[in-house]
Amino acid sequence: MTASKALLTPDNCALVLIDQQAGLAFGVQSINQQTMLNNAVALARTAVAFDLPVVISTSATKVYSGPLMPALRNVLPQHEILDRRNMNVFEDAAVDAAIEATGRKKLLFSGMFTEACISFAALSAQEAGYESLVVTDACGGLSENGHEMALRRMQGHGVQMTSWLQILLELQRDWTRKSTYDAARAIVESNGGGYGIGLNYARDML
Repeated sequence: MTASKALLTPDNCALVLIDQQAGLAFGVQSINQQTMLNNAVALARTAVAFDLPVVISTSATKVYSGPLMPALRNVLPQHEILDRRNMNVFEDAAVDAAIEATGRKKLLFSGMFTEACISFAALSAQEAGYESLVVTDACGGLSENGHEMALRRMQGHGVQMTSWLQILLELQRDWTRKSTYDAARAIVESNGGGYGIGLNYARDML
């Protein structure tokens, strides 16, 4: 059988990280900040494991937000970081061009805040002809209600909601695919909570 065109593959999607900065994480109330960082790191590691194009953008680095969080910088040390003034990455010429240069039509969005920069980006991407997927557990909102309302608004415009683990499993799909098996399993073991603990346990018991 041929795989559905709706599914992600390493060849059809790109990751867009928006404002993953500690100064903004202080304001996140929709999810525990450490959990959000764990999920964002897992997502970035997934992008590396499957060789996805990654576009990284920050804002107000010198004023309030600070640089890209070190845990993410460590995963993506060679990637350029595009700083901007606009809340919407698609209103910044450099970021817009970098996204277009990936050649991918499915965009995975992760970052802060859900109510603003993530919403603006995902809605603009949809309008520009991209397929937007928001990695909800690797995004943070200023409140639980604000985060949820932003997700609902985006869904109303065709934006899809997903999680970092769903992305990893969707990209791997076949555990006999040895080229990415070790990296994918390592990400689950270190970042996947109970599922990762179970994989570690199974390996130790066999």
